[in-house]
Amino acid sequence: MRSVDDLARRQAIEQYQVLDQPAEPDLQGLLELAAIVCEVPTTVINIIDDRLQHQIAAVGFAPGVCAREDSMCAVVLDEARRVEVFVAREDPRFAQNPFVTGEIAKVRFYASSPLVTPDGVVIGTLCVFDDSTGRLSSEAAHGLDVLARQVVDVLELRRTARELTRSNEQLAQFAGQVSHDLANPLAALSGFLEMASDSASLDAAPDVARALSRAELSAQRMQYLITDLLDYAQLGGRVRTTEVDVALLVDEVLEDLSARVRAAGAIVEVGELPVFRADRTVLRALVQNIVANAVKFSATSGREPHVTITVEPVTGGWRLAVDDDGPGVPPEERDRVFGLSTCERIVTAHGGRMGIDTSPWGGASVWAILPDRG
Repeated sequence: MRSVDDLARRQAIEQYQVLDQPAEPDLQGLLELAAIVCEVPTTVINIIDDRLQHQIAAVGFAPGVCAREDSMCAVVLDEARRVEVFVAREDPRFAQNPFVTGEIAKVRFYASSPLVTPDGVVIGTLCVFDDSTGRLSSEAAHGLDVLARQVVDVLELRRTARELTRSNEQLAQFAGQVSHDLANPLAALSGFLEMASDSASLDAAPDVARALSRAELSAQRMQYLITDLLDYAQLGGRVRTTEVDVALLVDEVLEDLSARVRAAGAIVEVGELPVFRADRTVLRALVQNIVANAVKFSATSGREPHVTITVEPVTGGWRLAVDDDGPGVPPEERDRVFGLSTCERIVTAHGGRMGIDTSPWGGASVWAILPDRG
C-alpha cells in the first residue's frame, strides 16, 4: 500500500512532466555547476516516485532508471535535508547498496540535497558522488543546497509556462464559444429594438422612444464588448493599450448600470477623470465590476447609498478608487475578497496592484494602481 507521502510525491512529479523526457538544458547547466562547486566528477538529478528512481539529468554518466530499492537517495529521502557520507561502504545505510558494492557502481563519497516543491513535497534529490572518499567544504555544502532549490525553480517555471499556454488556449476557446452563443441572440435583440424604435412615435410616446434608443445603444456597446473580449482572449490575455478617455468610459458604465443604480436609489459622484493609456476593454470590465459591487453593497447600509469614482495621478501611473458607504470589508477578509477575482487579474495584466481600504463614510474603498503605459 502506498503511503500518503508517496501519493503526494507522485502527484507532484506528474505536474512537472519530467519523466521520460530529454534532459532540460537548464538542469544540465546546474549539474555542471554542482560538479565544479563540489569538486566531484559525477552529479545527477534524481526524481523518486513510489517504485522507481528516475535520473532526469546527469554529468559523468548516462542517466537511467533503477528500482527505488536500489537507490541511495531513496534511503534518505524522508529526512528532507542535506546528507553527506564520507565513506559509503562504512555507512550501515549504504554498505550493501548496489551503487556501493560494485554491482551497479562503486560509490565512496556521497552527498545529496532534497528537491522540495513549494508545497513542501520532497520529489527527489540533487546528488553528487565520487569513487574516492571526500568531504564538502561549508561553502560547497551551502552551494549544493542552493543549486537544489534552483532545480525546483526550473521545474516550477516549466510547469507554469505549460499551464499558462494551456490556460490561454482554453481562454481563446471559451471566449470564442461565449461570443458565438451571445452574438446570435444579441443580433436578434438589436433587430427587434430597431424595429420597435422605427415604429415608435417620439411625439406620441417620447419616454418609450428614448428608452428604446438607450436600449439600442446598450446592445451596440455589448456587441463591441463581445468582439473586444474575443480579440483579447485570442491574444492570450495580453494587454493592448490605447488612449482611453476615462470620463467617457465611466459614462458608458453608469449608463449600463443605470437601472441598478436607480433601483438602489444610489447617488454616484464622479470626480475629474483623465485620459491615459490602458486596455480599454478590460479597464471597462474592471470599472464596471467595482462600481456594480459598490452600488450593491452600499444599498444594504440602511441609508441612501453613496458612491464616488475618482482617478488621481500617482508616481508612475494612476490610482482609480471607488468609495461607498456600505458595511465595508473587515481587514482580515480583504485578501480573500480579491485573491482570485477577475478584477485583480485585470489589474495584474496591466502590471498594477489593487486593494481595499475603509472609505471616508466607513464603507469600502476599492482601489487599483495602474502604471502609466504611455
